[in-house]
Amino acid sequence: MTPSSLPQPRGLYDPQFEHDACGIGFVARLNNNPQHDVLAMALQSLASMEHRGAVAADGKSGDGAGVLTQIPAAFVAHELNTYHISVDTTHIAVGMIFLPRDESVRTTIRALFAAAATKLNLNIIHWRTVPTDAAFLGDRAALSCPVIEQCYIVPQTAVVDAQRYERSLYLLRRDMEAIGQQRGYSGFAIPSLSHRTIVYKGLVTAKHLPDFYTDLRNPLYKTAVAVFHQRYSTNTFPTWERAQPFRMLSHNGEINTLTGNVMWMQARESAWHNAGWNGAESVPVRSDLGARVATTGPIIDRSGSDSAMLDNVLELVVMGGRDIRHGLAMLVPEAWERIKDMDPQWRAFYQYHSSLVEPWDGPAALVFCDGQTVGLSLDRNGLRPARFVQTDDGMIICGSEVGTVPIDESRIIRKGKVGPGQMIAADLRRGIFEENSAIKSALASRRPYAEWLTQEMHVLAPASSARAGDIAAIDGDKEAQAAQLGELQQAFGYTAEELSVVLRPMARDGLEPVGSMGDDTPLSIFAERARPVYNYVKQRFAEVTNPPIDPIREELVMSMATLLGARGHLLEETAQHAHLLRLSGPVLRDGHLQTIRTHADPAFASATIDATFKASSGPYELTVAISRVCQAAVTAAHTGKRILIVSDRACNDRRAPIPSLLVVGAVHRALVDAGVRRQVSLVVESGDMREVHQLACLIGMGAEAVNPWLALASVRAIAVERQEVKGSKAADAEAVAPSTATPAELAEEAEHHFVHALEKGLLKVMSKMGIATVDSYCGAQTFEVIGLSHDVTELCFAGVPSRIGGHNMRELAARVLEQHDAAFASRLPLVASRTTLANPGYYKFKKDGEFHAFSPSVVHALQKAANGGDFETYKTYRELVHQRKTEIRDWLTVAPLGAPVPIDDVEPIEAIVKRFSTAAMSLGSTSAEAHETLAIAMNRLGGLSNSGEGGEGEERYTDERNSTIKQVASGRFGVTPGYLVSAKELQIKMAQGAKPGEGGQIPAAKVTEEIARTRHTMPGISLISPPPHHDIYSIEDLSQLIYDLKQVSPTADISVKLVAEAGVGTIAAGVAKGGAEVVHISGHSGGTGAAPLSSIKHAGVNWELGLAESQQTLVLNGLRGRVRVRIDGGIKTGRDVVMAGLLGADEVSFGTAALVAEGCVMARTCHSNNCPVGVATQRPELRAKFTGTPDQVVHFLLHVAQEVRELLAELGARSFDEI
Repeated sequence: MTPSSLPQPRGLYDPQFEHDACGIGFVARLNNNPQHDVLAMALQSLASMEHRGAVAADGKSGDGAGVLTQIPAAFVAHELNTYHISVDTTHIAVGMIFLPRDESVRTTIRALFAAAATKLNLNIIHWRTVPTDAAFLGDRAALSCPVIEQCYIVPQTAVVDAQRYERSLYLLRRDMEAIGQQRGYSGFAIPSLSHRTIVYKGLVTAKHLPDFYTDLRNPLYKTAVAVFHQRYSTNTFPTWERAQPFRMLSHNGEINTLTGNVMWMQARESAWHNAGWNGAESVPVRSDLGARVATTGPIIDRSGSDSAMLDNVLELVVMGGRDIRHGLAMLVPEAWERIKDMDPQWRAFYQYHSSLVEPWDGPAALVFCDGQTVGLSLDRNGLRPARFVQTDDGMIICGSEVGTVPIDESRIIRKGKVGPGQMIAADLRRGIFEENSAIKSALASRRPYAEWLTQEMHVLAPASSARAGDIAAIDGDKEAQAAQLGELQQAFGYTAEELSVVLRPMARDGLEPVGSMGDDTPLSIFAERARPVYNYVKQRFAEVTNPPIDPIREELVMSMATLLGARGHLLEETAQHAHLLRLSGPVLRDGHLQTIRTHADPAFASATIDATFKASSGPYELTVAISRVCQAAVTAAHTGKRILIVSDRACNDRRAPIPSLLVVGAVHRALVDAGVRRQVSLVVESGDMREVHQLACLIGMGAEAVNPWLALASVRAIAVERQEVKGSKAADAEAVAPSTATPAELAEEAEHHFVHALEKGLLKVMSKMGIATVDSYCGAQTFEVIGLSHDVTELCFAGVPSRIGGHNMRELAARVLEQHDAAFASRLPLVASRTTLANPGYYKFKKDGEFHAFSPSVVHALQKAANGGDFETYKTYRELVHQRKTEIRDWLTVAPLGAPVPIDDVEPIEAIVKRFSTAAMSLGSTSAEAHETLAIAMNRLGGLSNSGEGGEGEERYTDERNSTIKQVASGRFGVTPGYLVSAKELQIKMAQGAKPGEGGQIPAAKVTEEIARTRHTMPGISLISPPPHHDIYSIEDLSQLIYDLKQVSPTADISVKLVAEAGVGTIAAGVAKGGAEVVHISGHSGGTGAAPLSSIKHAGVNWELGLAESQQTLVLNGLRGRVRVRIDGGIKTGRDVVMAGLLGADEVSFGTAALVAEGCVMARTCHSNNCPVGVATQRPELRAKFTGTPDQVVHFLLHVAQEVRELLAELGARSFDEI
């Protein structure tokens, strides 16, 4: 690898979040007879898919295009002859080299190349300057264009083993990349170096690739295969080396598990590096290759794209001796776990290889080629298009689309579409074309995989959880048990609210609880009450460049299976590799963990590592304790332990627990750094994990399995308690007739439900990111940390985005000790009784509890201002809102533009309110009365109202009840031509602030005849929009939908709604390049009619971060002038509006505040159809209680605009545009 020519992180822009999508394909002649027409057809196909690429802001620089072909022997011979060099071209190798513009540096690189080649028994016989025509480059491409040369290489001795020769060229390239990195040669890259293939690529548009590279027009350039690629980057920082094809792959898609894949490869590298390289052979074979390659630096070039990183690993696997089809099938496997009719031999092949490598998961169409075999493979979901035809003269044409090359239909003898997880290939050595069945059957028959699995793999049998000595065992002194359980719950930070709102529904129903109205509590860093460390971690999600998975309709492709034990060498293939312990899911009940602990097989020898620390040592002890656990884990791995159980069960009145998430992240990293991570599995015996997000954090940060021992004890206790109170007046709301089940049976059922809810919830979290298997999710680190200091993130969450610091390790420890002291206070002298669990009001407002931005006092003050109150009344509301700093924007200080200006010089209120809109709220989630009131109000103001995704009655299109923004969401509910043409703006909803990565949902009780008619569906049926748009699996698909909507409604602007997360800026850039007029960024605190509580509380980040990143990225790309930027999420006052403007927003949307203005009282019962004031219900008797009027909304927003006007005057600005 070489120093990247990408820009460095700047502000909130970070190049690691760049994405791309593209058009791909290949043309091949089965008889392996090189001809120029193969290349010509590939170039024609490439030019025909130019719509799948994009052009930079300069209007000419392409995002990248290229071709990979066989070495054109006749062309090479002709070129060498012009220099009077005569050699046998059978084994000549060609390197395509990008070089810096500094001639002295180029001279040095050539000399270094020659020396490195000699060490590998290779000779460089010629350097050639590749002829190019810069007239076909745009300004951006020309500025970054390298000097492009080719080096011709021959072996010093006769080639006996072609694969060994290719491996020597691979090592030469690796050695030179390492030298380039060490010396800091910016702009130095090696697109290809092989005796089989060569790559021509660059930042040119597809149609101009052969104009730029004149070689490609030469009739002597003959090849039997040509792979082509057209790139669409989400921004205009594409670089020459990031253009494709790469050395073996052309990729259209996104690797969602990239962080974890890279980390697991690093773990392998560390082990190989520790094993050492003796240098006995200059060109090693098979497993020794890992140790040799590790001497040249990381196998994966971390400055590359996700596609390039997958190419790095595939190349290693192929160089290690596997066929390219084999390598790709093991890295990107099809969904084999739940396909009942799959050939058992295929299933055995995939199951065996799951013990070797975790899947590189995500939407992907992958064209692969090593010069002898070319083909295409799709990911398990099949979320990228791929079609092929075979002609009667042996031509195979495959690509993202059909018709890119005109072909007489009479000549086509076979055609088809590549399905999910399928592969096709043209084997040029044998002259045959193979479809999926033939390829997979051949791979599966290579070894007795099924026999190996039967002999070696152990399956952990289901086990009852209860065991002697457990807390809350069924028999015994219940008062003493309850006291002990209460102490531990207090020590681990449980609250009475969690037990009631989260654990009880999970234990009762087996489902994650649902809430509504979004999260209006402060970020953990700003909260007065202690929060679990998990709450500082926010879930990321897929949007636009890759789709989320639908965990309901696409459950077939998802898997919870987990493997424990030491993993074998990636480049080897033996029965011993399958000697692992297989779990059906990552959540372990107590009995499961006991079975693991007592397993007699040395391959599953376990060590339990204490994860508590001496409470009397004080808060500074936590860092020391974590380091102690890390060292103990590394030592255990070195001494032959294969399952490490990090446990906080030793928590008592003298020892406090280390937060599980901190210790998992730190231990995982320590094991990777020590080179022993693949030798062990990490299991957490956790007292503080009790809900879905917390499970996702532990698995995502590196734990293979989790035993939530205290949560299991708690749900057992809940079940027994419910049985004892059922039928009495003291019973809770779910009480029914007493059950005939025994307490033990009830406890077992509750525990089963709880584990089921956890694992179903984990599937949903994985699906948000488009990840299908737990094996891929483990260690993928698809999170963002907010509010933890650098010392915490570096030790425990290395590699996870963290843009706002905060609490350090000592402060976190102090909170742990505070909980611990409160828990065991009753054991101290003079303390009469134990402390009961608090109800902090985290999920729903409670007096003297957690701060809520829309507390009853704020709601009352807002409504008083809206109901005819004067501006002084509004100011009272404003003071209440800003009495505490609870949002990121509250901590920002505004620098005036200059001296204040007279308010009469500032643009009028009427101009300001035109920048206002209401956030998307559907008819169905809200009542018709509430929905229409908002539309009327905004039409009277001159602003915009948003229909939400539920459609709208046709009778509203022509009067003031018409919503001027019409939303087009994944379910397409209510979307008709009339709906589309009635809008001033069409909004494509890619995500929602309260539940990004999930679809909208409306319970059956709210789907009345009226709602069903508007949505064109049946009444009384729950409606759930799929998480992805099934016609948007990539950025170019979004561009296509934008184009289509403009054809239906040419006068409407198109907006795309995104949700703030790390990397949203590059998505915004892609949206701008796709032709949208508005980029809409939602914050995590946006409202919702119904969503899982873990999504409301833990997915996405504040709009301030998303907006600032989008603004910076758009400006850096030269795209800011193409779009308007709008935000929403907790906007309440004029100051919020001004802060949004200062961070880059042109417009703002009001959601919850607008609902409150028309009468919402924040009862948070939207999902239950029981709204007491008729705002979010379809029940006629409750809708009758709606008293809201358009004037209330108008009055409130005019007050907000007046405040904006005053603030502009104070800042010295005469208009909103000036800030």
